[in-house]
Amino acid sequence: MVKMQSFILLEGYQMDNLIKIAPSILAADLGNLSLEAKRAEDAGADMLHLDIMDGHFVPNISFGPMVVEAIKKVVSIPLDVHLMLTHPHKYIDNFINAGADYLTVHAEADHNLKETIQTIQAKGVKSGPVLNPDKGIELIKEVLPFSDMVLIMSVFPGFGGQKFITDVLRKVKELKQIKEDQKFTYLVEIDGGINEDTVKEAIIAGIDVAVAGTALYHRKDMKEAIKKMRCG
Repeated sequence: MVKMQSFILLEGYQMDNLIKIAPSILAADLGNLSLEAKRAEDAGADMLHLDIMDGHFVPNISFGPMVVEAIKKVVSIPLDVHLMLTHPHKYIDNFINAGADYLTVHAEADHNLKETIQTIQAKGVKSGPVLNPDKGIELIKEVLPFSDMVLIMSVFPGFGGQKFITDVLRKVKELKQIKEDQKFTYLVEIDGGINEDTVKEAIIAGIDVAVAGTALYHRKDMKEAIKKMRCG
């Protein structure tokens, strides 16, 4: 007899509205990146999240375009590339050529946010803004009409394993309301401190995509962890 696994969905949340899950490769075994990327895809991930840090905009250094290119060769799911760079506009072509499917850029970085996003989109890659926990929606309202994704940070970027900042959920709710009222099409993504518990609050607030690192890559059975997180 096959044992069936069941999941309890949040009240009012339908199966066809389940969120997308994006494992963060930063939490993987960095000595086996190709295997870890394929592991996430095989476990049912909807996309892979890659944090690009320059050691200046955030106090850490991670990957460059060559790592994105290497991962692109082993998975078929979209690569969600988050640029934590002081001058993101200078590196657009590098990451597009490497195979990024999404390029999100911080509103607080030293660039023209609207111009950067539209330049990325003109090259055939989806894009949108990123907001740190202490920044408000007013910083990105100008670009919401044409954004493909809006990333809300629920920790201060730079390091994994931080505690979820619940207060950012008010921004998720506001973005969801704006999207519904204005008939916009962007996805609302959340990143930072996401696990099987905190994702429930995020789903209720209105997220479309959840990024999770340690909560997925540090689990022996990532497939099971993704199923539970997707269903809230």
